[in-house]
Amino acid sequence: MKSSRTIIEAISQRASEPLTFMEVCGTHTVSIFRSGIRSLLPPNISLLSGPGCPVCVTDQGEIDCAIDLLDTPSIMIATYGDMLRVPGTHGSLAGKKSEGREVQVVTSAAQALNLAKEHPKKEVVFLAVGFETTAPATAATILEAAKERVRNFSILCFHKKTPPVLKQLVQDPVLQIDGFILPGHVSVILGHSGYRFISKEYGIPCAIAGFEPMDILLAIADLTFQRTSCTAALHSLYPRAVRPEGNLKALNLLDSVFQSCSASWRGLGVIPQSGYQLKDSYSFFDAIPKLELTIPTPPPPHGCRCGDILSGHLVPSQCPLFAAQCTPMTPIGPCMVSSEGSCSAYYKYNRRGVSSWKKLPLATEAEDA
Repeated sequence: MKSSRTIIEAISQRASEPLTFMEVCGTHTVSIFRSGIRSLLPPNISLLSGPGCPVCVTDQGEIDCAIDLLDTPSIMIATYGDMLRVPGTHGSLAGKKSEGREVQVVTSAAQALNLAKEHPKKEVVFLAVGFETTAPATAATILEAAKERVRNFSILCFHKKTPPVLKQLVQDPVLQIDGFILPGHVSVILGHSGYRFISKEYGIPCAIAGFEPMDILLAIADLTFQRTSCTAALHSLYPRAVRPEGNLKALNLLDSVFQSCSASWRGLGVIPQSGYQLKDSYSFFDAIPKLELTIPTPPPPHGCRCGDILSGHLVPSQCPLFAAQCTPMTPIGPCMVSSEGSCSAYYKYNRRGVSSWKKLPLATEAEDA
């Protein structure tokens, strides 16, 4: 308590002008709300949630492609649980499952491959979503499938890269982001080099943070101190897990199986070199050419503002559907479905607004009291 009070007091003393920091990790978003960090910060410090939820940034057309695939009786979809209830243009994976279609919830790509081995008469299609955190496991599974010559396994590769979307955010003329709280899990894989352009080329401070409330407070303090000192650097405040070079084994896996490609992000459009595509030597496991699929381009759900929320242009409470037509029980957009979605976090922890900020006593005063 003493340390957190000291940090919050230091932030409030240094933050003499309005500052907006963006966290680009859904786990950070949930931790910030659960711990009440927003209510402890001075009113001129704003925290903005970015496109850090992998389920949420999966494009509407990609969702529809997966749902439509289940109209083929020989197909079994293997997916992470968060994808089940994401609404498509016509229904959801959960709806298809209730109709008797083959949808299996898995916790890993390896488990999806095991399903293919157990059901040789089915084409098992794994929905490969997530950032650099989950992509190496998909790569390892592809290598195993190739080695064992599993012919009835393929993936819809919807993995996405973090640095390119950050570049798009800093180039957005509307957004005024004063610093980034960078994702700990992704940084374990990437290390530091993928982010350095943010501070070097754009002069925006960055802090890699862990997920405990103290980790996040330290990151906010670091960004505040950098901004008020007119400096911009990349600082790692998560050295217990993140090495500067990243996880070389995981990075080698990615390089051996995937190549970069343009990818469509919900609310952000097509971002060059922001996706993963299987290399030609592993293209047999790419469900799109293998099953002759096309990704449709449907409009977003009527009234849903998930795209604007993911791109930092709105907060969930500014969506006209939030907590009215769109709730966790009746979700209209993916940000309300995923456990890491900002709408879900706002609904659970902040429907009535952030508590009024009260200046904390200095640490020494608190001790005397």
